[in-house]
Amino acid sequence: MLGRCWNSAKLVLVLASCLALFSCSNFDAASSQDYVGPLRPEPSAAPAKTSAVPAGEPNTAGISPAVQDNTLKITVTQATLIALKNNKSLIVQQFNPQISRTLEEQQLSVFDPDITASLSKSRTQSQTIPRPGLGSFSSLTNDLSANVGISEFFPTGTTLSLDGSTNDLSGSFLNQPFVTTRAGLGVTQSLLRGFGTSVNLASVEQARLDTKTSQYELRGFVENLVAQIEETYWDYALAEEQIDIVNQSLEIAQRQLDETKERISVGDLSKSELVGAQAELALRQEDLINAQSALAKTKLNLLRLVNPPGTNLWDRQIVLQTAPENPTEQLVDVETHAALARQMRPELNQARLLWQRDELEVVKTRNGLLPQLDVFITLGRTGYADSFAKSIDGIRNKNNYDVTGGIIFEYPFLNRSAQAQNIRARVSRDQAHESINNLSQLVEVDVRNAYLEIIHAGQQVTATTASRKLQEEKLQIETEKFKVGSSTSLLIAQAQRDFLASRIAEAQAVVNHIKAYIELYRLEGSLLERRGIASPGRESVKLSDTYSLK
Repeated sequence: MLGRCWNSAKLVLVLASCLALFSCSNFDAASSQDYVGPLRPEPSAAPAKTSAVPAGEPNTAGISPAVQDNTLKITVTQATLIALKNNKSLIVQQFNPQISRTLEEQQLSVFDPDITASLSKSRTQSQTIPRPGLGSFSSLTNDLSANVGISEFFPTGTTLSLDGSTNDLSGSFLNQPFVTTRAGLGVTQSLLRGFGTSVNLASVEQARLDTKTSQYELRGFVENLVAQIEETYWDYALAEEQIDIVNQSLEIAQRQLDETKERISVGDLSKSELVGAQAELALRQEDLINAQSALAKTKLNLLRLVNPPGTNLWDRQIVLQTAPENPTEQLVDVETHAALARQMRPELNQARLLWQRDELEVVKTRNGLLPQLDVFITLGRTGYADSFAKSIDGIRNKNNYDVTGGIIFEYPFLNRSAQAQNIRARVSRDQAHESINNLSQLVEVDVRNAYLEIIHAGQQVTATTASRKLQEEKLQIETEKFKVGSSTSLLIAQAQRDFLASRIAEAQAVVNHIKAYIELYRLEGSLLERRGIASPGRESVKLSDTYSLK
C-alpha cells in the first residue's frame, strides 16, 4: 500500500513540476525603450544632422567638464548631458514606465496556465449493520486519491483543461485492490459575453497604453528639465554679467567721489556736491550686494539641476564656458511651429492615448451588455485494474469512456449595472475627445504666444542696445560738463544710474531672447530633437491608432 501511495504521489509531483516549469517566463521591467540620453547613432548610418548645440557654443557633447580644485568648468551642452545622468528628480521619474510595464504582465497573467494538484489518503474502520442470525462485523477501508490538472484561458474566450486522476481502493471486504485511473479533456467556449479577442485583450491593451502614457509623461518631464537647465545656465551667466557691470559702475562712482572730494578741497565745488557722490556710491554697493545674492541663489539651483558627480556639491565653483550671444536663427512661419506642436507635444499625445484607452473601455462595457452563453464538452477515458500501471493501460479500452456536453445561459433581468457602466464609458470617451480638441487649441495659443515673444525679445535687444549707446554718450557729456563746472553731482549720478540700467537691460534682453527660443522649442515639443537627446515618446499618436469597435 505504501509503495502504491508513493508512486502516485511521485506522478502528481512530477506532472505538476513539469507544467510549472513549462509555464514560467522571465520578466524584466526595465526596457531599452525607456532610454534617456544623447542620441545613439544607428549602425552603418550617416551621422544625424541636429541642432543639438545652442548658437554660439562649440560642439562639446562628447567632452567631459573640466574639474580642478573643486571648480566645475562647463558648457550649456555639458550641463544638460550631466543632468541626464545625475539629476535626482529625473532618476525618480524614470521608474514610472517600469512600474507601468508590470501591469502589462499582470493583465497577461489571465492567459497563464493554471496548475492544480492534490493527494489524499484515508483509512476507515467501521461496523456493518447487524443482520438476523449473523450479527455485525467490522470492516477496514483504505482509499488513496491523486489528481493533477492544467487549465488555460485563451483570448478567443476558450477555456481548455486537461486533467488526470487515480483512486486506489482496498479493504477487508475486497479480495484485491481496485484502482481507477481517468484522463480527461474539457473545452468551454463563450458564444456571447466574453467571446473574441477584442474584449479579452482589451485590458492588456489598456495596460500597454498606460505604459506608453508613462513614457510620454517622462518625455515631457525631460523636455521641461532640459529647458530649465538651459534657462538657469543663462540666468547664471546673466547674474555674473550683472556683477561685472555693477562692479564697473562702482568703480566709476568711486572715481567720481574721489574727484568730487578733490575739487571741493581746492574750492571748485561746494561741499553740498559731496552728498550726491556719496549716495551714488552707496547705491552701487547696494546693487552689488543684490547681484551677488542673486548669483548665489542661481548657483544653488544650477548645481541641484546638474548634480555633477563628486563631493562637496554645494561648495563647487562654477565657471561657464559658454557666453550668451544674441540668437541669429531664422524663424519659419508660425503655422509650421503650431503643426509641429500638434504632432510632438507630449501632453497632446498623452490625451490621445487616454482617448484610445476609453475606446477600449467601451469595448469591455458593451460586452457586459450581452448575456452569458457558453457551450462546453468534456471527454474522458477510465481504466480499471488491481494496480496503478495496469489501470493506465486500461484507459486504452474504448468501452470505458464518458462524454458530457451542454450549454450555460445567464442574464440579469434588468442588467442595470452593465448598462450604467457602458453609458459612463461612452460619455468618458466623448469627454476625452473634446479634451483633445481643447488641449490642441491651448497648445496652439502657447506656441503663438512664444512665437510673438521671440519677435518681441529680438526687438528688445535692438532697442536696449540703442538705449545703452545713448545713455553711454549722455554719461560722457555730463562728465565733461561736470569737469568744466556746467553740471552737478546729482546729474552725474542720474546719468550713471541710467547707463547702469541700460547695460543691465541690454544683457537681460539678450538672455531673454535666448530663453524665448528655448521656450518655443519646449512648447512645440521639439527641444529634445534639436538638442540631440533621445527620450521615449517621440512617436506621434494618432486617433486612428485605436482598437476596432466593429
